[in-house]
Order: sequence, then C-alpha cells, then structure tokens
Amino acid sequence: MLDTDIASYLIKSRDRKLEAHFRTIHPSSVCLSMISRAELMYGLKKLPLNHRLHVDVPFFLKIVRALPWDAKAADNYAEIRHLLTTKGQIIDDPDMMIAAHAISAGAILVTNNTRHYSRISLPLVLENWTRH
Repeated sequence: MLDTDIASYLIKSRDRKLEAHFRTIHPSSVCLSMISRAELMYGLKKLPLNHRLHVDVPFFLKIVRALPWDAKAADNYAEIRHLLTTKGQIIDDPDMMIAAHAISAGAILVTNNTRHYSRISLPLVLENWTRH
C-alpha cells in the first residue's frame, strides 16, 4: 500500500529510482488506501484547472487501485490514535488512517516517512522504496 507521499512522488516523477522500482512491480501487487485517494483528489482542488496534475493524478488512479475503507481499518485507527495520544506522539489523522488501513489489509506500507510511521506499535510493516 503506497502512502500519499510516495504516490505523489510517483505522480510528479520526482525520483527516478523510485519510478524504476515501481515499474518492476505488477499493478495488481500495489494499492492505495481510499484515504490517499482523497488526499490526492483534494490536492487537485487547490490547483488551476490547466495544471498537468489534473491529467496525471486520474491516470495514476486508473493504474493503482484504491482499497475501500472498512470497519477493521476504523477499529485499527481507533487503537492507533488512542496509543499515540496516550504517549503524546500523535501524527496526522490521515496518516494514522492509512497505517490502520495497511494493517487491516495485511499490506506493507510503502512510505518515505518511516520515522513518522514507526511510532505505531501495532504490527505495521514499512518499506521505503526511495532507498532501493
């Protein structure tokens, strides 16, 4: 499961090594959380209609499927938020929701922000494709 940051890097072609690694993976092995889809679509709302990302983001979303948010993800989110709030180590709500979704889907979360997500003590598996 790609987090929003990695998806954005891929869409904007910011990292050639990341793009090369992404191309080696079959599209059926990659997904997004519906939360990331929402964040990407929100990002478009802030751009002029003639910006290239109005073409690039929908194209990317046709290639990479977005998994629907479910009750298991919501329950994981509640647990993550409680644990991080209790420890005083809160992270952004969308990131907690994406992590919860990855856990519920049994997916590896691909992120460039492993330090941020490593605060989560639930069994979250992280990979950083920018380091391949």
